[in-house]
Amino acid sequence: MGTQRVTTTGWQKLPLSLAELCIDTTLRCGQSFRWRQINNEWHCVLQGRIVSLRQDPSHLFYRAIWPKPAPSLSLSTSACSPPMAPGGGDDNDDDTASLLHNYFALSHSLSALYKQWTAADANFAHRAPSFTGIRILNQDAWEALVAFICSSNNNISRISQMVQKLCTHYGPFIGTVEGEPFHDFPRPDALARSDVEAHLRELGFGYRAKYIVDTARIVAKERPADWLRTLRNPDSPALDAPRATPGGNDAAEIAAKPATYRAAHEALLELTGVGPKVADCVCLMGLGWGEAVPVDTHVWQIAQRDYQFGKGGKTKTLTKAMYDAVGDHFRNIHGPKAGWAQSVLFTANLKSFSEQASIKKAEVLVKVEEGQDSVSVDTATKTRKRKTAATEKTVKVEVEDDQCTEVKSRGTRTSRRKTVTTWLPPKVEEEGSLAAESTNVGTRTSKRRKTQA
Repeated sequence: MGTQRVTTTGWQKLPLSLAELCIDTTLRCGQSFRWRQINNEWHCVLQGRIVSLRQDPSHLFYRAIWPKPAPSLSLSTSACSPPMAPGGGDDNDDDTASLLHNYFALSHSLSALYKQWTAADANFAHRAPSFTGIRILNQDAWEALVAFICSSNNNISRISQMVQKLCTHYGPFIGTVEGEPFHDFPRPDALARSDVEAHLRELGFGYRAKYIVDTARIVAKERPADWLRTLRNPDSPALDAPRATPGGNDAAEIAAKPATYRAAHEALLELTGVGPKVADCVCLMGLGWGEAVPVDTHVWQIAQRDYQFGKGGKTKTLTKAMYDAVGDHFRNIHGPKAGWAQSVLFTANLKSFSEQASIKKAEVLVKVEEGQDSVSVDTATKTRKRKTAATEKTVKVEVEDDQCTEVKSRGTRTSRRKTVTTWLPPKVEEEGSLAAESTNVGTRTSKRRKTQA
């Protein structure tokens, strides 16, 4: 890796309330997978620099660490050559504030959007107070594409590990924070080489290795330059054009843009390893299409549980028509920024965040097979007791990725036999299918009863 000289800017601040942006939630709710928290500060490489963030109730504090190549080294345009700090690293020439304004889409008032969604949706009104400040990130489209290919049958922790490996092995080194190295995201040509697939398999990517390499090859060699940029929402400037105004790209590029989000979605489906959900993730978080609603396990659960969507049927396969219907359902409720509203509900459905809510779930210990995100536990209880009818209760439990299978119920009274049926929620495959699994666990409990004379 060698020695890398860097230029570090001083801490700057943007006036920003927690209601408009909460980085502790937004940066770890499954949108971006490269942010790392070190000593209560968040760090990530954005546009060739390490961006460090911290926050108080009224301000977002930031600073940039720029690589500064030694004078004897010649600069290259390859994927492994980081850019220099503009203007020699002078704070007055640093465009990080503009970059963050674009990255966090701060031109949109989140408070106004929450007010709109609260008025239109009682379920959102119930959950939103515990999950304020969640914004959709305006990420680099190529990074979003590869990261969400990695998300297939995966969880946030493992996706983050995979993305970190991609950066470490194929991205340009930028600098270190507290001794930890930081790399930028690799370009398509860096992942399109013939030896990459085998190496990624060695690193634990499995079948995703082929998807990543094939897609990188298509983007790097079979599509026009800046092809992904032509799929953008014209009202949402690309991340690498932080000073651009909406629709401010050149006329030829604008003319090549699809007229609707649907056209961008269909174009992405032509890539290897990209199904409807991955395409919607890229549209929402990489291309600026706020109406895109990625339908995964969590969103399917939310649609059924909270909006009575698809009730009355035992659906094991999510067809394209059903996938589109779920997205349309949320678009009808939440409007042109439905994907933003859905991200709040999605986050509220994650175990690691649902603990913030004031309403506590029933005390149930659950274990889930790897790759499952949450479970719903139906407990049918029959009591062996004279003149006591069998009772039935349903307990819904939300669990985080990579947890649970064994179910234990506490607080059992009287001798009885319990049958616990654990329903593992349908899992969205990349082709749009849902796989449902169920496990029946029979638990026998007994308790002596004291008899008084």
